[in-house]
Amino acid sequence: MRLVYLSPVPWDSFAQRPHKFVEWFHARRGGEVLWVEPYPTRLPKLADFRRVKAVGGSAVNRSAPEWLTILRPRSLPIEPLPVVSVLNRLLWNDEMQAIDTFVDGGGCRLGIGKPSELALQVLARHPAVPSLYDAMDDFPEFYHGLSRAAMGRRELAVSARVTRISVSSTSLADRFAVYHSKLTLALNACTIETLPPPNARTKSSGRPVLGYVGTMGHWFDWHFVLALAEANPSMCIRLIGPTYTLPPRPLPNNIELLPTCDHATALRLMQEFSVGLIPFKRIDLTASVDPIKYYEYRALGLSVISTRFGEMARRDGRAGVFLTDKHSHLANLVRTALAYECEIDEIQKFRTANSWEVRFDASDILPRL
Repeated sequence: MRLVYLSPVPWDSFAQRPHKFVEWFHARRGGEVLWVEPYPTRLPKLADFRRVKAVGGSAVNRSAPEWLTILRPRSLPIEPLPVVSVLNRLLWNDEMQAIDTFVDGGGCRLGIGKPSELALQVLARHPAVPSLYDAMDDFPEFYHGLSRAAMGRRELAVSARVTRISVSSTSLADRFAVYHSKLTLALNACTIETLPPPNARTKSSGRPVLGYVGTMGHWFDWHFVLALAEANPSMCIRLIGPTYTLPPRPLPNNIELLPTCDHATALRLMQEFSVGLIPFKRIDLTASVDPIKYYEYRALGLSVISTRFGEMARRDGRAGVFLTDKHSHLANLVRTALAYECEIDEIQKFRTANSWEVRFDASDILPRL
């Protein structure tokens, strides 16, 4: 069995659900993968140029395994425009020929990681090939105006054409409920093999560290983080990752900002946390999010303080999870989270139940012939 996978993220990015999906596919089916890199599916904004400058050099030096071939489509950032976007089709002749040749090798599946015009073209050229749309985000919510409307239309078209739809959160399952006969829920997970042994805890011996690793975009709840810092002045709040949305006011002395780092370094820094933070706003975008950092924190034995958004809102009352809202007493909440102790066998049990392999095996995610 072989797989053409149109990815929502570049191969040279930190390992995410798409990377783990194709690795799982190869491990279970032994087939080759044609990985199609993403291209711009919205109109450019001024902030894009500032972002390129800010994150230049943040890509991961990830070599492709021998069973995976990377295809990089040429394109212009004009996809949402209804007429001129046809120019991109002219640029895709070589890519389409490469995909056709790969599919014609037989025993192939199509995987769509993000709706796009290229995805629709591939589905149209190979209607008899079993296909999957793996919805890992509410993609239209990332866009605005014409770009958002175009993405919404393409998502509807992709959803109608594919053989199977998998979703990464309960909210997304509700969105695609009309396709219940071909729908499966496959929550996110974490990469167990990269984690240290369950007993390798290296909590800071100094003051407690409330830590977060990830992007600080427009969904990041700076107001909550500032309130948390002010309610717990004796504790360090350590934020690690790129900052795309600035805080609304100067940061207090107990908030540390650290730059983006590789995954191995991030895991080492997370081991020094006393509590893991997931401070996301409760907005339409985050309503469909199942944060991978939840699985990483808990797989390291950390308790988690999170705002009440997306899939996290459904984890209220679970071991080690402490949700906050506007009525929470933040000092008491932190004391309770710090007092939580995770036993080694509990850590191992969580890891066993939340690996990517277990998740994909249990979800019946691959489309059938």
